[in-house]
Amino acid sequence: MNKIERFWNEFQESMDLKEAQYKDAFQFGVEPDYLAHLVLEGKKTATTSGYVFYELENAPLPQRNDYSIILNRLDEPVAVIQMESVEVKPMNEVTEEFALAEGEGDYHFWWEAHKKFFTPLLKDYGKEFSPDMLVVCERFKKVYPK
Repeated sequence: MNKIERFWNEFQESMDLKEAQYKDAFQFGVEPDYLAHLVLEGKKTATTSGYVFYELENAPLPQRNDYSIILNRLDEPVAVIQMESVEVKPMNEVTEEFALAEGEGDYHFWWEAHKKFFTPLLKDYGKEFSPDMLVVCERFKKVYPK
C-alpha cells in the first residue's frame, strides 16, 4: 500500500466512509506546497482549470461530491477535498468573488496568474490563450484533516 492509499484509508476510517472512492490525487499549480498550505488553512476553496484540456485529454469533468487528494511538491498527500460545485464558463466571466475564493490574491492577480499558467500549456497543443476561453470553476471544501 502506497502513501496515498494509506492517507485515503485514514480519511475513510476517520469519517466512516468505507465505500467512498477518490477521483484524483494531484498538485495545485506551479506552487504546490504553498497552495496545499492554503487549502489546509481553509483559505483556498476554489480552483480554475482549462476546459480545453479536459476535451483534448478526453477526461471527465469533476463532479459535485467527488473526493480528491491534494499532494505537495513531493507527491505526498496533505488533504482531502470534496467538490461542492463545478461550472464551465468563459474566463472573462469569472467573478471577483470566485477569484478571491482561490485564496491567492485579488482578481487582477488571479487573471494574470491563470493567463501565465494557461498560455504555455495551450501552446503545447498548438492553441493560444483567449480571454473568453472556457474554464472549469470548481468550489470545494477541505474534509481531511479536520
